[in-house]
Amino acid sequence: MRALEGLLVVSMEQAVAAPTCSQKLCDAGARVIKIERREGDFARGYDTAAAGQSSYFVWLNRGKESIALDIKDPGDKALLARMVARADVFIQNLAPGALARAGFGSAELRAKHPRLITVDISGYGEEGDYARMKAYDLLVQAESGLASITGHPAGPGRVGVSVVDIACGMNAHAAVLEALIARGTTGQGAGIAVSLFDAMADWMNVPLAFFEGTGKAPQRVGLAHPSICPYGAFACADGALVLISIQNEREWAAFCAGVLGEPELPRRQGWRSNTERVENRNLVDSHVGAAFARLTRTDAARLLDSAGTAYGFVNGVAEFARHPALRRMEVPTPNGMVSLAAPAPRFAGAARQSGAVPTLDEHGAAIRAEFA
Repeated sequence: MRALEGLLVVSMEQAVAAPTCSQKLCDAGARVIKIERREGDFARGYDTAAAGQSSYFVWLNRGKESIALDIKDPGDKALLARMVARADVFIQNLAPGALARAGFGSAELRAKHPRLITVDISGYGEEGDYARMKAYDLLVQAESGLASITGHPAGPGRVGVSVVDIACGMNAHAAVLEALIARGTTGQGAGIAVSLFDAMADWMNVPLAFFEGTGKAPQRVGLAHPSICPYGAFACADGALVLISIQNEREWAAFCAGVLGEPELPRRQGWRSNTERVENRNLVDSHVGAAFARLTRTDAARLLDSAGTAYGFVNGVAEFARHPALRRMEVPTPNGMVSLAAPAPRFAGAARQSGAVPTLDEHGAAIRAEFA
């Protein structure tokens, strides 16, 4: 039995952030009823990469039930009210104030149903000048400063996955679990609000503290580290990119002896400490790069292993797809099985099986009958 079996989650959701939260609850055994617009969650149309279906939608909606509602329709509005009355958790990520105007504001719902946990997901919160702003992942990467510290020195970069949406959804998921634990003690539900901006602002605390403590923002250094050297990617003779990380002087000495073949190097001025090496970064990186340029990927791995140096190879998605550490799960979809990376948590015992990805309104008739 999964931890959340028996719980009902009603989620009026779209895109990535709210579906991330509800998917994790679904993986833990909760029944998740996904409420879609008549035309469906617009994430259904993001791409056709997963057996002709959206890769985003397949990833984040397995095991859920789908019903299409129009809350401007009196009958559908009444149905939603009956569903919420029986729900343990109600999640929504519509525009701020939209559901309140329809009579489904979080505070109002909790007043009617004291055990209900409500989750409001927004871009910038529900108050202030930014509340009205449309907020998508890349926009918040830019607004939060994340893009300014990401990428090559030549210019800001985008993190290549929907990191803001995912961070927001994960924060919402953790908050729901906290609220469920509290409800088990007090019998009372809770109101939870999480914004995309707040989620990323929390992740930006180190750059923020660095800036306010030094007056300087961390620099974009690509696959290097702004305050550790050597820590970066170096090309091997066969074109492979190896990324190494030297964390302390003991590791630096072992690397010099075992990989560079220069055990005396850590005693030279400019090479003796991380501080000196950071100040001398161009020379250090050039010297280390020349050594790797003489090695194949296989030879580099052998020497780095022997020296106890932390390293990894800069893989493309093709290499990731074949990675020996990649765990897979098979997800049933309307167009057949789709292979995805498995969820990160691993529980002892039999591996969890994925529920099916629903078609739009697939469960509508059954849900309408159940909540009639």
